[in-house]
Amino acid sequence: MSKKFEDPKYFTNRELSWVAFNDRVLEEARDRENPLLERVRFLGITQSNLDEFFNVRVASLRKMVAVNYQRPDAAGMTPSDQLEGISKAVHTMVEKQYNTWSRMLRPALEDVNVRLRNFDELSDRQHEFVDDYFHQELYAVLTPMGVDPTRPFPFLSNNSLNLAIRLQKDEEEKAFALVQVPDVFPRVVRLPDAPNDFILLETIIEHYLDELFVGATIQECAVFRVTRDMDLDVAEEDTSDLMKEIQSQLKKRQHGKVMRLEYDADMGKYLKKHLLKGLELTSDADLYAIKGPIDLNLMSKLAKQVQNLPELSFPKFTPFRATALKGNLFDVIRDHDVLLQHPYESFATVVDFIHQAAIDPQVLAVKMTLYRVSSKSPIISSLKLAAQNGKQVTVLVELKARFDEENNVHWAQELERAGCHVIYGLVGLKTHSKLALVVRREESGIRRYMHMATGNYNDVTANFYTDMGLFTANAEMGADASNIFNMLSGFSEPAYFHKLVIAPMGIRDHLIDNINQEIQNAKAGRKALIRMKMNSLSDTRMIQALYAASAAGVKIELIVRGICNLKVGIPGVSENITVHSIVGRFLEHSRIYYFYANGDETLYLSSADLMKRNLSRRVELLFPILSDDVHEKVMSIFDTMWSDTVKTRLLQPDATWERVDLRGKTLIDSQQVFMSQAIEAAKLQREAHADDDPADLHRFTPMKAPQERE
Repeated sequence: MSKKFEDPKYFTNRELSWVAFNDRVLEEARDRENPLLERVRFLGITQSNLDEFFNVRVASLRKMVAVNYQRPDAAGMTPSDQLEGISKAVHTMVEKQYNTWSRMLRPALEDVNVRLRNFDELSDRQHEFVDDYFHQELYAVLTPMGVDPTRPFPFLSNNSLNLAIRLQKDEEEKAFALVQVPDVFPRVVRLPDAPNDFILLETIIEHYLDELFVGATIQECAVFRVTRDMDLDVAEEDTSDLMKEIQSQLKKRQHGKVMRLEYDADMGKYLKKHLLKGLELTSDADLYAIKGPIDLNLMSKLAKQVQNLPELSFPKFTPFRATALKGNLFDVIRDHDVLLQHPYESFATVVDFIHQAAIDPQVLAVKMTLYRVSSKSPIISSLKLAAQNGKQVTVLVELKARFDEENNVHWAQELERAGCHVIYGLVGLKTHSKLALVVRREESGIRRYMHMATGNYNDVTANFYTDMGLFTANAEMGADASNIFNMLSGFSEPAYFHKLVIAPMGIRDHLIDNINQEIQNAKAGRKALIRMKMNSLSDTRMIQALYAASAAGVKIELIVRGICNLKVGIPGVSENITVHSIVGRFLEHSRIYYFYANGDETLYLSSADLMKRNLSRRVELLFPILSDDVHEKVMSIFDTMWSDTVKTRLLQPDATWERVDLRGKTLIDSQQVFMSQAIEAAKLQREAHADDDPADLHRFTPMKAPQERE
């Protein structure tokens, strides 16, 4: 790659780009076009995002600084530079979060009689209720913890909410104490005497502190919260039992170093001094003075508890499911490829695919990769059933799926007890591919049926993540899938793959080869076009390849939801690149990679984003779309998203993001378009089958996916 594409001024720092993404989420909380309770939920999401950011990304940078690692990133920033930039950007964001709450959302909620009450605002009946709640429920659970030479500063778990207390007993000097707000009780407590009055748990506890410190005078109380390093440090090469190592690290995780302290902005110097000493914090960059309720994750809990105001939330949406996909799926897939776009099309079809495989007497084997599944996964139940029915069941459970490690250890043990062959992937690599293979004996011989997807086999997140999944019985892809599972479970190293491409061996090079072909076409004066959709774009080599294509005259259209280290509008470098970002009701998660290819139009879906970790340190899957009908459907989906004018932000040359200028443009919300199409398809299907015998519905052929209306 040419040296001219290595200049640090051509790149945005990964972490600061992520902060900019979270700011786009925060803008959804400030958008008055969104229903009020959804805005409250978006505010909560920004807090959850920040928590994980500090748990992992900030923690990683701190470790680099601790070992004096000073190599700059592609944008020329050392770890120390990045931490400084993060602190400045996040402090600004936190101020914006709480302005959004205090100046916009709280007044709007109060206008519709949804209130978070202070203690002095309670009615007599509410006061009586709270008094009873404290004495009958809370009191026995609370533990006052004094801190003095005989009682050391206690360990405070990650993200726990606590009260710091300054008190005085008799004529003695001031004393310092702590009380943890127990997470076994709801943080948001519903009050009687009003339909939507609430009080926070810490507000109740603070009022009754005298009863926890009898004989002492409470002089000051303030809420605080600590965020710790929660990144696992698993040395796979040094352990013969990965599951035991994961379980060991899970126990250690809660004791990670403090990455952030959030504290009540009104906290006095005495309390602050004791906290900083006890938590071993020395840098102001780690401190966040909060002007409002600490830990805005409570917003989702508040929104969930509001009653009798359905107009303040998004209307309920039921995914579409074609009648034919409720019958024998093997018959349908054998006839033609089927593409589903979730959540607009039902994930129940994927669940049924595994269930039908479990009970079909012609099915010999089921093989599957699992990265994240729900806590009550029906897919796990079907895999266990398949093993009990004598099928050969092989399941790769990725134990290193961040923050799902404990859940995945549990499911791995459950599957093993049911008789499944459970494997844990490859040393040093996370298996992030989404792949299911069903081997079936038919009259014509052995046939392989596959499901490949951009998203996880999680029946819960499938309701609010946008993903795509392909069902196919393509023989060459089936052979490739068998080779992938042989590679994951044994020592097989396939010489080549027919149709599928996997990381870390091939996806980056395959995409760069396609980009280079577009460059050659552009240089020859032919049409050259690249269209991609992904969650994040941070891999330096991929960005340089896109810069080279842009410089050669290739038109490049990118939809990037989150991190984007690429810059647009650089003369001679990125003038032909346009980047959109869509943040809406659903989390955009699908990955699409398209190349015009001199009119041959090659199209791929993938589990991989264009990030170094995906392309170099994970087992990922890139699969081609070979069916003309499916190709047309995917490109129609991309066209609709590219035309979005409501939820799209455009990347600017200064690395900021701006909404689309709506002057002279039609309002298009792509997610709403897809929902409307699904609703219309369901309506037409009901009308078409109004007089049918339900027992005969499986005989109908599949409906084509609804196309965007003109």
